[in-house]
Amino acid sequence: MPSLVTSTPQELQHLNMDTDSKKRGKVGGGNLKSRLTFCQAHNADGLCFEEMSQWSHSLERLLSSKYGMKIFQAFLKSEFSDENIEFWLVCEDYKKIKSSFRMSSKAKKIFKRYIQAEAAREINIDHKTRDLIRRNIKAPTTVCFDDAQRIVYGLMERDSYPRFLRSDIYQALLDSASVPVKM
Repeated sequence: MPSLVTSTPQELQHLNMDTDSKKRGKVGGGNLKSRLTFCQAHNADGLCFEEMSQWSHSLERLLSSKYGMKIFQAFLKSEFSDENIEFWLVCEDYKKIKSSFRMSSKAKKIFKRYIQAEAAREINIDHKTRDLIRRNIKAPTTVCFDDAQRIVYGLMERDSYPRFLRSDIYQALLDSASVPVKM
């Protein structure tokens, strides 16, 4: 198995758990913590200690790192709270849509999956924001989910992100990357 420290973002996607699996908390046949113990020291092509330590400066820095994003997603999945990052990422992609037909179709799908009451991946937003989005998707624009996205980002920043920084996962990554490379 490749080291997480030297893995590409595509390889890190294998950390994502099967959301339909009854074995929640398991990643690729073993738990996430045991997978992360395979981390080794950094190399020029992989993830380095300096980059990982930057993640502790802000959620924005963590999310702007292709590796940080994947590892944070895996952490959230292990805590059964990945709907927030999933929604945030879907909104980022939604903002890039140029076609009004495609935007309308995607807005309805986002609403059905994340916003409407009892949605499969319902995010935690207030009733006022939910109603505003319901009205906005009738004539969707690139900003129709901005309020909900801001709320979700704030929740992650105040709750999930500090837990990630204290987690065994993040600490194991930092420890493994700070070990000198053996020649």
